Amino acid sequence: MAAEPIVLFDNGHHKCLMFDSLVSGEGVQSNQFLIVDGKHEALIDPGGDLTYTPLSVAASRYMNIRDMDYVFASHQDPDIIGAIDRWIVHTRAKIVTSRLWARFLPHLVSSYVTNQLSGSVYDRIVSVPDAGANVKFGDSYLQCLPAHFMHSVGNLQFYDPVSKILFSGDLGASLGGEDDHLPVKDFKKHIPSMIGFHRRYIASKTVCQLWANMVREMDVVAIVPQHGKRFEGPEMVNRFLDWVSGMDCGIDLMTQENYQCPVDYV
Repeated sequence: MAAEPIVLFDNGHHKCLMFDSLVSGEGVQSNQFLIVDGKHEALIDPGGDLTYTPLSVAASRYMNIRDMDYVFASHQDPDIIGAIDRWIVHTRAKIVTSRLWARFLPHLVSSYVTNQLSGSVYDRIVSVPDAGANVKFGDSYLQCLPAHFMHSVGNLQFYDPVSKILFSGDLGASLGGEDDHLPVKDFKKHIPSMIGFHRRYIASKTVCQLWANMVREMDVVAIVPQHGKRFEGPEMVNRFLDWVSGMDCGIDLMTQENYQCPVDYV
């Protein structure tokens, strides 16, 4: 486990911290993010039970967990929001997620937890429409951006206009690389650790192109995915936008061979 979080941004009032290598056992390694604005705090994609305890311990050095404002969930996967019941019980935070997943997340909350609540689980969930939304946060806001089908059908990304960091969820993710706590230095060398994941998990080149068009109109100085290395600076951000918008993936690669009755047994 990393001894200290990685400081992505800190101007004295507003901070963006990244926790990595908190997953123990067989779970996929992932990055978790803490945003602090004055006395306001939010977590982005905090993960499931494998990360709840180490993340809450590590983050408590920088905030009062109980009084946290928000937990932002880019989509419904276990490594994103699997520990929703524990965040609901142990904090006052609202859970911000896509409207498509707001009605499903209560399935992750046990009846034991539900019975402890004064209201319903739905009272703690902020449903974001497909067009996205700006969520007031401290003296600023966090922007929930539409990122549908990358990979989830109801997918969001989160942009912090103070730090100008785009937290991109699974888009830009890399697996199996070394020194994942460091930013990408050699983009071409980094491609092999990304391409397999993107070909399988991202729906199509079309959505990547539409997404890249949106991001090119924004002031983004870093793209930070939930897995692996981040892209810092205009050159690396543009290299990633060019690469992902020109890559065949998902349904672009499907043929009839992918849709046949199986003959093997497991």
